[in-house]
Amino acid sequence: MRTYTLLFLLFSFLVSANNEKMTESTIEEVTVYLTGAQIKRTTSVNIKPGINDIILHNLSPSIDENSIQISGLKNNSIVSINFNINYLEKKQQSEELKSLKSKLQKLLLVRSNNDNIISGLQQEQKVLDNNQQISGNNTTLSLETVKQISTYYRERSVIIKNDIYTITQRLNDLHKNIDAIRNEINTLDDHTKEERGEIKLKLDATTASNLILEIRYNVSNAGWFPLYDIKSKNVESPLNIAYKANVYQQTGTDWKNANIILSTGDPNTNNLKPDLTTKYLNFTYGNYRSNTTVNRYGYKYNPTIRRVTGIISDSNGQPLPGVNIIEKGTTNGVQTDFDGRYTINIQGGRELSFSYIGFKSSTIPIYSSLINQKLKEDVSALEEVVVTGYASSVVKIRGASSISKNKRVQEKKEYNQVVETKEEGITNTKFKIKNKYTINSNAEVTVIEIDNFDMKADYRYYVAPELDENAFLTAKLGNWEQFNLLAGEANIYFEGSFAGKTNIDPLATTDSLTISLGVDPNIIVKREQLNNFKSKSFTGSSKIINRGYKISIKNNKKNKIYITLQDRIPITQNKEIKIDDINTDTLEYNDKTGIISCKLDIPSNQKEEKQFSYQVKYPKNKRINL
Repeated sequence: MRTYTLLFLLFSFLVSANNEKMTESTIEEVTVYLTGAQIKRTTSVNIKPGINDIILHNLSPSIDENSIQISGLKNNSIVSINFNINYLEKKQQSEELKSLKSKLQKLLLVRSNNDNIISGLQQEQKVLDNNQQISGNNTTLSLETVKQISTYYRERSVIIKNDIYTITQRLNDLHKNIDAIRNEINTLDDHTKEERGEIKLKLDATTASNLILEIRYNVSNAGWFPLYDIKSKNVESPLNIAYKANVYQQTGTDWKNANIILSTGDPNTNNLKPDLTTKYLNFTYGNYRSNTTVNRYGYKYNPTIRRVTGIISDSNGQPLPGVNIIEKGTTNGVQTDFDGRYTINIQGGRELSFSYIGFKSSTIPIYSSLINQKLKEDVSALEEVVVTGYASSVVKIRGASSISKNKRVQEKKEYNQVVETKEEGITNTKFKIKNKYTINSNAEVTVIEIDNFDMKADYRYYVAPELDENAFLTAKLGNWEQFNLLAGEANIYFEGSFAGKTNIDPLATTDSLTISLGVDPNIIVKREQLNNFKSKSFTGSSKIINRGYKISIKNNKKNKIYITLQDRIPITQNKEIKIDDINTDTLEYNDKTGIISCKLDIPSNQKEEKQFSYQVKYPKNKRINL
């Protein structure tokens, strides 16, 4: 009876296995998000009445199972959908990668043979060194024999050393070739798991038919980030901006000859709205840390960044020495120097963490080779209250169909030579690329220029000499929202030369976008403290400090310049500290922020000077951060 049972189970397994259809599918379209991508595949399957088991194989192992969608079912229904990893099926390598790996193996074999030859020569040298005694206790050799043996030892030692030197030189060249091939393999190879993904469909069919199935799913380890080329011939010309998308993917599957859509959306963003409830105050008896606002950074991870430099400062713009910068997920870290500057080589992490005693820690994506950061003071140690919140965060999403009806789509006409259409939705913009692309799963980045336009710019220099005695050329752009720019790094080209890098941050709520185009060394700025405002005095229990500054700006250029000057007078937040005798001359003064400013037109080879002064009065037994 047991034998019949085993045979029946084996027969059932074979029947079940025979019902499973391994189906080939083709990538037709890829929607690349800022983080992640949606893959659209198609396949043709013949089904019969009843239950049909269909396996879509040789897929990416990084598929989000919850995102799988199937269409094209006609009157048939899906019984189940499962995503699994097939550990037996491996990804097929490209011919170029196979050729490189084969060449590497041959070079490694040659290197091993040379290492073995050197080892043999070294052993022979040891034998010669250990057997230089040419006579025994009872043996006397002739002078001629001694000469012959000595000559042999000398000649053979010379030959061994020459051979070792020659082979060592050959090995050095081999090492260089091996390193070069390995670097190329690291660029072309896919560093994700070799295992392949499978989607198993169980369909219930009423009749036999042929189905053209459309399968959509999301994958990780892919995305795109913006990079801009900003070019200006001179301060009289409009600003030319080339808007480029840098597409990367290491999903484990090559996207061969696929339609590409670039979306500014990010499905990985937390879409749950916050639930604000009543805030209760109470006494605290420990180290209480208040809740902090969730920061929404517009910057996205850039996998091409290998080194990051920048300046860390406090909220007042003063540099912070000794700030810890850690590449998150690694032990790689550095500290800022006395001027708040840092440089860190990236070892594969995606975020940088900034921490400093007395300041709130900050973590941001590695989005640029130039990252400046301002840290906010952490006043939690001074707080004397505790917050107790009672909240429920249940969010129901409704009305999705009504939202899609309000979707605003640009006319279906050619957008430019690269982009077929630009589709603007409520929360994102999509650029449909005209030509099909093949984007392999490796460390390379595919650059697609999605827009190129000229913008009228208001060129003006800017200087804040308390923080930096350099004049920065800026371009103020209006009506920039129409181009759907994202936060990202930009290369600056001015007057035909590369002028450096900057960052574009269009997330500001201002009506205009200001881009810094770099430092102009032909404008000399100096901020000096006035001698008659260096005094300190005491009146009763108070200390009085007078401060006065002169700012000089010299235009060494051949043309007139337009420059905005800003400085500041401290604002008191304590009733025991008083700011009096404020004199800003012709400078505009904002008594709410303490910022003083003016706009100057300085002719060629001319100099402008501005002065301001103030007085600070506070208890003499205390110190202030003046």
